[in-house]
Amino acid sequence: MARGCETVVFSHGKESGPWGDKITAMAAAARDLGCAVESLDYRDIADPRARVDRLIAAGRAAVGPLVLAGSSLGGHVSAAAARTLGARGLFLLAPAFYMPGFEAHTPHDPGCPAAIVHGWRDEIVSVENSIRWARERRAELHLVDSDHRLQDRITQIVRIFRAFLESLA
Repeated sequence: MARGCETVVFSHGKESGPWGDKITAMAAAARDLGCAVESLDYRDIADPRARVDRLIAAGRAAVGPLVLAGSSLGGHVSAAAARTLGARGLFLLAPAFYMPGFEAHTPHDPGCPAAIVHGWRDEIVSVENSIRWARERRAELHLVDSDHRLQDRITQIVRIFRAFLESLA
């Protein structure tokens, strides 16, 4: 069995899909550690709350303990569901926190260890949003020289993700 998880559930961003390059690479690392992997498809749902509901339903059906991992809007969704699902860990990529007009909807206490990877040059979600969230929760924070998609940092993300999963043991 995995170190700290039995299942990792991935949540993709607003304009991506369930098996993009980052999720595929991270899923391989999770499987190497013995975790089961699920990646939910939210492409039919625009509303963030409905995405959270889908994740909660899937998380309740999954074999636990769970680690939630999400990118951009998927990071927001994962953080919003973490406490309800009793997640063992929360791993976020450029999470859509404190977005203009939606600041009050930013999830607060996930109830578990959290780590964030965010690009300094993010043009969609300000890096300051992740710095603020991580500071308020004493979450692990990794700032990298990349943009919102983090495509040029997949190898580094996988190393950080693997170390995060191992730290949950």
